[in-house]
Amino acid sequence: MTTSLEAGIGIREVAAEIGARLRSVVVLPDDVTDALLVALFARGHVLIEGIPGTGKTLLARTLARIVGLDFNRIQFTNDLMPSDIIGSSVWRPGSEEFSFIKGPLFTNVVLADEINRTSPRTLSCLLEAMEAGIVSVEGKPLRLADPFFVLATRNPIEFHGTYPVPEAALDRFLMRVTVGYPGSHGEVQLYLGRDPEAIFRELAPAITSSALVSLMDRVGDVAVSEPVATYVYQVVAATRDHEAIALGLSPRAGLAWLRAARARAFLDARAYVLPDDLKALAVPTLAHRMVLKGGGNAGELLESILAHVPVKL
Repeated sequence: MTTSLEAGIGIREVAAEIGARLRSVVVLPDDVTDALLVALFARGHVLIEGIPGTGKTLLARTLARIVGLDFNRIQFTNDLMPSDIIGSSVWRPGSEEFSFIKGPLFTNVVLADEINRTSPRTLSCLLEAMEAGIVSVEGKPLRLADPFFVLATRNPIEFHGTYPVPEAALDRFLMRVTVGYPGSHGEVQLYLGRDPEAIFRELAPAITSSALVSLMDRVGDVAVSEPVATYVYQVVAATRDHEAIALGLSPRAGLAWLRAARARAFLDARAYVLPDDLKALAVPTLAHRMVLKGGGNAGELLESILAHVPVKL
């Protein structure tokens, strides 16, 4: 059984070990692994799109175990109520009073499975939790765990019995990634290897939860220079004036992009953001926040904009 990393080890080694242990259980491309780590350290949330059977649930469980965090899975359905995820007050005859029983949101890592199958009311409760780290119970705010990390899934193929996820909801996710088929080599290796569940059961955390939080708190110290901030503005502004884009990027999108870039720089043991950090994270961080005229591929359009905005350092 693998053990936790020694205290004081470099952040690059921590990130590499987390990624290696994750890939030992789930067959993932490097860009998806990197995006998940960046979002985790940036205290953001991730929307995972992919068809059933590609390991999304195992991915969330594995990541939680590797970083020493508690995990809950919520299967979103059209009859799911806000109290089903937040919790509810129960009358205790012995004490003659109500006591609050916490729901599955009160954990560190939440897999919100098929969020497009639930009602707008229940989705709003999840979004409040994601945005502020709190939930409202009988008019009183209750703080959730720290860290609080949501991995939500959406099947992009099946539409029967689903609700559209509004743009305001998509904007609450720091990143959107796609998990597809593993590729011929990866799938053959999966069939030749041990049962992923058996590997998962033997998996030990690579880092303690307290050490993880300590590292996450340092991400905000990564510096952003004025030229880098100007580059972010120019890209964001370019989406607002583009003839093919109905709804361009907001200032909040620019801030989210920088937050992700700070985390990427930190995981690379740098104290400053480079344009390369921004470019590497542009599509997963920004594409789902844009609305195109007449459809199309937002990622490809964003890549085109990036190619035409110069970097001036």
